[in-house]
Amino acid sequence: MTDTTPKTNHPVLIFWIVAGWVGFCLLPWFMVEDGIWSFVWLVDGYPFDEDYAPAVFLIGQGEKLWLTPLLVPLTLPLLILGKPKSDPQYARILILAGALGFGWLIAQGFSIGIRGFNFDWMKALFGEPKIRQFGMGYGAMICATAFLFLLTQGIAARGAINGDVFVVSAIGGVITIVTIFVFFPIAKMLFAAFVTEDGAYSVSVFASKFFDDRLWGLGCFAGAKCGAAWNSLFLAVLVGFITTALGLCFALVVTRSGFRFKRGMRALTVLPIITPPFVIGLALILLFGLSGSVTKFVAEIFGVQPTRWLYGMPGVLIAQTLAFTPIAFLVLIGVVEGVSPSMEEAAQTLRANRWQTFKTVSLPLMRPGLANAFLLGFIESMADFGNPLVLGGNFDVLSTEIFFAIVGAQYDQGRAAVLAMVLLFFTLSAFYAQRAWLGKKSYTTVSGKGDAGVHPLMPRGLAIPVLGIAIAWAVFTAVVYGMIIYGSIVELWGVDNSLTFKHYVTAFSVRFEEEGIRWTGAAWDSFWTTITIAAIAAPLTAAVGLVTAYLLTRQSFAGKNAFEFGTMLSFAIPGTVIGVSYILAFNVPPIEITGTGVILVVSFIFRNMPVGVRAGIASMSQLDKSLDESSLTLGANSWQTFRRVILPLLRPAILAALVYSFVRAMTAISAVIFLVSAEYDMATSYIIGRVENNDYGLAIAYSTTLIFVMLAAVGMLQILVGRVQIGRRTQLGTEKTT
Repeated sequence: MTDTTPKTNHPVLIFWIVAGWVGFCLLPWFMVEDGIWSFVWLVDGYPFDEDYAPAVFLIGQGEKLWLTPLLVPLTLPLLILGKPKSDPQYARILILAGALGFGWLIAQGFSIGIRGFNFDWMKALFGEPKIRQFGMGYGAMICATAFLFLLTQGIAARGAINGDVFVVSAIGGVITIVTIFVFFPIAKMLFAAFVTEDGAYSVSVFASKFFDDRLWGLGCFAGAKCGAAWNSLFLAVLVGFITTALGLCFALVVTRSGFRFKRGMRALTVLPIITPPFVIGLALILLFGLSGSVTKFVAEIFGVQPTRWLYGMPGVLIAQTLAFTPIAFLVLIGVVEGVSPSMEEAAQTLRANRWQTFKTVSLPLMRPGLANAFLLGFIESMADFGNPLVLGGNFDVLSTEIFFAIVGAQYDQGRAAVLAMVLLFFTLSAFYAQRAWLGKKSYTTVSGKGDAGVHPLMPRGLAIPVLGIAIAWAVFTAVVYGMIIYGSIVELWGVDNSLTFKHYVTAFSVRFEEEGIRWTGAAWDSFWTTITIAAIAAPLTAAVGLVTAYLLTRQSFAGKNAFEFGTMLSFAIPGTVIGVSYILAFNVPPIEITGTGVILVVSFIFRNMPVGVRAGIASMSQLDKSLDESSLTLGANSWQTFRRVILPLLRPAILAALVYSFVRAMTAISAVIFLVSAEYDMATSYIIGRVENNDYGLAIAYSTTLIFVMLAAVGMLQILVGRVQIGRRTQLGTEKTT
């Protein structure tokens, strides 16, 4: 006999009710002075010290009485603990409690700032508060999170998205964090485009900066300089096409050829992504600069005068192609491997030759990966400023113009904001062009049916040029990295080429004493900080990115297009703008994290999240939705389906997101310049400091060390994540294993 009694035991609801009360009653409400990673508060005046006190103790001491109303939304959910979800009061009370609690936290956070009330009418009505407002701490963050998920549970109980708590909560969570850490800081920065010198807002100020000849000038057609906007657009289109083509070549060589050294080639393709961009630029200068070894060799052989051809668009194009091809490869390798061999075998059974099979079956099924690889290459080129800074010469691009507008003598936030809006327009145009090219066609190749087929080798007419291009580019990459290693072991790069290891000793010396190991090298502090920040940020970035990709590909809900736009926004804005906007947004309450390690982690998560989103979308587009439906039919909920069915088939996307987010956190430059502090100094800011002091040997030695550290980390991630097991045979006829 079936039990039809409505279930009233809701463990997820109980968890968030308990979490809310714990945050309010037991944890420090405000950010502790020693930072979020410190737990010194446990033995330093807790819970009565005002700096560490939970909200309930602050209220009891007569402080921060504006927190008292939060007791109402914390109490309301207790009224429905014994009620079934079908009871109308269940949804209403949860929505009311969540909205009241979360809304009040936002209202009081923005109303009471670092100097008291932020609005004159509040000062007149309530007077000045006795003590300032501080940034959110453990208690406030956990309490806010509890209110948010109580709200989403109430929305799900009303029947939204078939009452699926996991999906509604995931959508609500992603929308909230993207709004807080992407829309809010960028909006604060972009409003500066309309601000006059006296603090008022004016459209004419925006127009004067938007229609500047330095931005839109077409002087290149008359032998002069082109505007930064056109330079950036042309460069980004070239980089997008070239990196996608090279990424596809490498993916085909690794998966569709019998090339003996494919493993070494696969490792070599990842090298540029784990290198600070200006280091590649310096290596190119050593090779092709006015006094470069290749330039001198060619000049002597052919009797020509050396030129500065590298400085400008050619040099930036080469450097960006080197730096961003690995992104295309990481996106495409999973897509190429995901094409179902059974479809290709079916085409060959119908007497199609290898070329016809590749052209009419394999390549069309790779379109999601090709489109996403181009989009990422285009956006990366637009947002990159390290390579143009080193090699740009008189070739102005939007990212460097933004950089100089912010850190130059002019310090013109308005001009930087206008340039950022133009850059954003270009990247969003590429985004929508990509969507139009893909259309609404289905690219599903992995279903619930068995598929033990074999990927056919490339047709000979394609294999020869693809292999030739891949080998040539791999050799060129190896030469560039050979010069980087060489530059780290010479006395003075380009002047005194005697070999020495003094740069490594200066940076990473270690002394063994009775008390233990003493890290005496000058670079150790920034090294350990960078490793810690990257290790924290990488899994969080991958998790947020893949959950977002799941929502975009497997769920339908109102505002889906705007939701996707929001997830890509941070990637379209240069890191310089992200850095400055984060300082403006998070230097005051309610989120006061400037100068802490938290702001670095957050910036990396939301700067790199789109890669996890795009890689996940490309891979999930190939998974038949019948897999989800079968799991749900067998009684699993959406969370169990996502964790046990979808995630195991997304290992290439997970690896791409983990690798990219980890190495970008290790090598990021633009945002880091603004966000580091004396306590949290990152490797790239330390390296830039050495470059500014003309200590190139130490800078390159540090960069070389980072390359080997990240190679080891990438190898470990590959082992931990593994490969997709879908029961296919290799070309030798044996079954694939992890």
